[in-house]
Amino acid sequence: MRHPLLAAALLTLPLCLAAAPRHYELRSPDGRLTLGVDATPQISYTLEREGVPVIAPSPLSVTLADGSAYDGAVRFEKALRRSVDETFATPVYKRAQVRDRYNELTLRYRTFELVFRAYDAGIAWRFVSRSRTDFTVRGEQAEFRFAEDVQATVPYVRRDLPRDPYTNSFEAYYEVHPLSGWQQGALAFLPVSFALRNGWRVNITESDLLDYPGMYLKHLGGSAVGGDFAPYPDRVEQGGHNRLQGIIRSRKDYIAEQPAGAALPWRIVAVAAQDRELLDSDLAYVLGRPAAATDWSWVKPGKVAWDWWNDWNLYGVDFRAGINTQTYKYYIDFAAANGIEYVILDEGWAVNLQADLFQVVPEMDLPEIVRYAGTKGVGIILWAGYWAMDRDVEGICKHYAEMGVKGFKVDFMNRDDQPMVQFFTRVAETAARYHLLVDFHGAFKPCGLQRPYPNVVNHEGVAGLEQMKWAQPSVDEVTYDVQIPFIRMFAGPLDYTQGAMRNATRGNYRPVNTEPMSQGTRCRQLAEYVIFESPLNMLCDSPSNYLAEPECLKWMAAVPTVWDETVALDGRVGDYAAIARRSGHDWYVGAMTDWSARDLELDLGAFLPAGRYRVEIFRDGPNADRAARDYVHETQTVSVSATQHTLTVHMAPGGGWTAIFSPVG
Repeated sequence: MRHPLLAAALLTLPLCLAAAPRHYELRSPDGRLTLGVDATPQISYTLEREGVPVIAPSPLSVTLADGSAYDGAVRFEKALRRSVDETFATPVYKRAQVRDRYNELTLRYRTFELVFRAYDAGIAWRFVSRSRTDFTVRGEQAEFRFAEDVQATVPYVRRDLPRDPYTNSFEAYYEVHPLSGWQQGALAFLPVSFALRNGWRVNITESDLLDYPGMYLKHLGGSAVGGDFAPYPDRVEQGGHNRLQGIIRSRKDYIAEQPAGAALPWRIVAVAAQDRELLDSDLAYVLGRPAAATDWSWVKPGKVAWDWWNDWNLYGVDFRAGINTQTYKYYIDFAAANGIEYVILDEGWAVNLQADLFQVVPEMDLPEIVRYAGTKGVGIILWAGYWAMDRDVEGICKHYAEMGVKGFKVDFMNRDDQPMVQFFTRVAETAARYHLLVDFHGAFKPCGLQRPYPNVVNHEGVAGLEQMKWAQPSVDEVTYDVQIPFIRMFAGPLDYTQGAMRNATRGNYRPVNTEPMSQGTRCRQLAEYVIFESPLNMLCDSPSNYLAEPECLKWMAAVPTVWDETVALDGRVGDYAAIARRSGHDWYVGAMTDWSARDLELDLGAFLPAGRYRVEIFRDGPNADRAARDYVHETQTVSVSATQHTLTVHMAPGGGWTAIFSPVG
């Protein structure tokens, strides 16, 4: 006979276990990162690297519109673990093969799951609903409570845009300050970077954002930040730039409408002991969902001859340059003669203020332009404003694909609330069915969309070279150039639109809208084609300016835009960056500095096998600190061995250096 006291104890045991705190640990495959998770009574997490605290206890939860929540009060069921180590091929990326290696912990509750992953480079988590019916998310709690007052590098939402705090162009420059000094009430868009006192750096971003609002960060006080999300739009009116934007007049009291069983986006916390590790991360990409098992070989990345930045400013021609058939046939001839894959027809080809992509200006014979481009082996990409595109995504893609157009540059979305994120996904999916490329401008950062849809070949979400058409001399694009490879590019490719042939030193730059210039040297512009990840890459300047600079033109037209391998060589956020990328047997190397002249020692052994190499180099000229266009183009031979494997390069203030290493023999 069972003892009555023992029987009573056994009866109460499940209740005791249900109420007892549950703590779990998850380590990265290399053992350096330790993620601690408390499952009850409140869900929170901590993060350490090599025993050093990085993130202090930080709560996580989701609140639903029906008053329920995904939190530690829900009945806990069990914890599941698994490890994954697999390699997959990539059709359009900075390396041909990606290794996806992580340890995973899934906490299963009655109504939801919370999935954690630990990679060598960082951690990620996401909520997954177990609901059998559709549900509405009122809010999500995603907190990041640092163990100390870290230094923050922050892209604040610009306050000079419309009153709606979630409408912005995602083009702000970075502000660097202690986290405790965060601007009062300000939102920051992702990625945001934080430097610990020991020199480690933490990047926060997200991935697999297909049907949910993007996350901003807000200050929670002290050394803590938390997620903030645009509420669901209630009333949207046509307006803004040339009536191509959706202007938010009111929003609802929730952030997302979700289908049964929905998985929310991944929240990513990357930890790097050295800044250069952030130049070469795959976290945002591998956390995107895989592409459909179909043929993506029709996706053709490449270079684009661009009309807008240089204001259609041709010279030495026998016609009036502008938005007309003659001008674009000239661009097509230029592209064909120089191996440039595409020509873009930017804003102006469709009738202004109509937001109708079926109305073409009378100066343009668009079918003839597309036909002519086809005979020259050049593809045509069309610019499209958001409101015009959203009116009939299916019809527009069908019509222009049948005409022979190769893709769209879609612009002026300037939001990342749920309906806008859904627009991005809808355009990507529809364009893919018609074998069309997509380049998103006026866009939030990439969030893994390019993995399921490799036809999404680029995102803007960066204060790129277009800013130099109007930015005042106080704007420091050069420093920004050596911040974004570690921060913005961490999230994915960026359409920075480099390639300026008018180059200015710090004291000589000024904005000239019709004949713009870059800040920094000529070689900096060339190096950006290697450093910036950009599968669809613009040549921003006028064909007339390029024809006067044949050496530089040949280089820019020939540099690949996707790669077989990428190696981060060196770098420090805001100071300098150096990257090597392989295409076939050749290695391309790019380096850039801030406004400080710099001698940088490159470790050739980090990417080159032992042997002899022919090296074609573009370096800053001896007078590049006074005349930024000054450069030296030279060829030399180098040998790489166990005892001889470094190369010292010099860069002028605002300078750059780039080279191709080709094996000899």
